[in-house]
Amino acid sequence: MTVRFQHSSDIWRDFPELVPAVISVRGVSAGVSVEDRIATFGELAAKRLATASEGELPEIQAWRRAFSKMGLKPTQYRCASESLLRRFRKEGSLPRLHPLIDLCNAVSIAYAIPVAVFDTSKIAEYVEVRHAAGDETYVTFSGEREHPPAGEVIFADAERMAHARRWTNRQSGYSAIRDTTTDVLIVAEALHETAQSDVESLMVTLIDELAALWPVTPRAAILSSSAPEFTV
Repeated sequence: MTVRFQHSSDIWRDFPELVPAVISVRGVSAGVSVEDRIATFGELAAKRLATASEGELPEIQAWRRAFSKMGLKPTQYRCASESLLRRFRKEGSLPRLHPLIDLCNAVSIAYAIPVAVFDTSKIAEYVEVRHAAGDETYVTFSGEREHPPAGEVIFADAERMAHARRWTNRQSGYSAIRDTTTDVLIVAEALHETAQSDVESLMVTLIDELAALWPVTPRAAILSSSAPEFTV
């Protein structure tokens, strides 16, 4: 199955500082242990939080500015990495959901960069980060259906399913990773001053971790406005 990922020209126009990384992996499973790796990345996050709150980190501040630019209250709708860091700071750990999700969440808090993971089998043809038209469907984790308002930044596919709302704020339950998931699309995005080098480092880290845990050969790319498309 071929799946394409890209950001719309409007997103690149409005956020030229954007640096996205995309990783495609085929052959993951739920039967691995990631506890040692989670602990290592958790220590990195804890060191940063020992000297600054998550809201003071440049990675998070950049997303707060982006959310404000989109007309959202940044402390009401937080990017995924800020929400994870906030929970980690308060509770000292993150919930365990699935080895791949747990690993990506740990890497996300270590880098303070949002990392989204989608079950590729649930994606129709492509995923495009774009402004909603208002007729797309978003499925919550409890199974409720919502329709993001026109203009909201969503992850949309060819069947007008919204796989994430408010850009990096809230993923859909429809394409969430389950124990039966084998093929995934991982997306990391950043907007801060050192995003290019940080996202490249995050991507290499994740690729190494994935290859060490599963018998997989990840495919990956850093996208840009001049090379905005990734095809699996």
